[in-house]
Amino acid sequence: MQIPHKLIIASHNRYKVNEIKNILKEIPINLVSLADLNWESNPEETGSSYYENALLKVKSIVSHFHIPAIGEDSGLEVDALNGAPGIYSARYAGENASQNANNIKLLQALKDRPFPKRTALFCCTIVLLFPNKNFFSWKGICEGFITFEPKGSFGFGYDPLFFIPKYHKTFAELSSEIKNKVSHRTQALNQLRYFFRELY
Repeated sequence: MQIPHKLIIASHNRYKVNEIKNILKEIPINLVSLADLNWESNPEETGSSYYENALLKVKSIVSHFHIPAIGEDSGLEVDALNGAPGIYSARYAGENASQNANNIKLLQALKDRPFPKRTALFCCTIVLLFPNKNFFSWKGICEGFITFEPKGSFGFGYDPLFFIPKYHKTFAELSSEIKNKVSHRTQALNQLRYFFRELY
């Protein structure tokens, strides 16, 4: 298989794009975002899984640009809520909901749960699609707890509520260097990085 010289990150979320670029910075491939390409289209996430949504994100982009692309879909799964919000994490409080609105709804849903019962997982699936329609996928998870209030000013999404016992801090309290060593996105991208190393 030919090693790509350029790889499109199929996301409009600049925080995710920056994280992905940072995690993959050692790979000698030119990483470009949708903003770099002035691509404004955003497919509806109608899939029933992270994998299906990630694949939806790359199909039209690869078809249009004829360049390999990676799509990512991730979510927060709270045990006490039977895995919710899951694939609906970005719109938990409604379509186009703000980060703050999603966090408030989550805290409200868990208001009567003691800390030991607030276990959760951050899940991520990465899909790499080539113009010849060959594709690969990888998964990553990170275990933690949901706090009683937001803490920290880094990160995005549910990061201020996701507590990592190992560091006694939320994702939003960790530096990007530390977060990018343990996050669900890192776990998935490390497998992608290994895939490219094998090609090289």
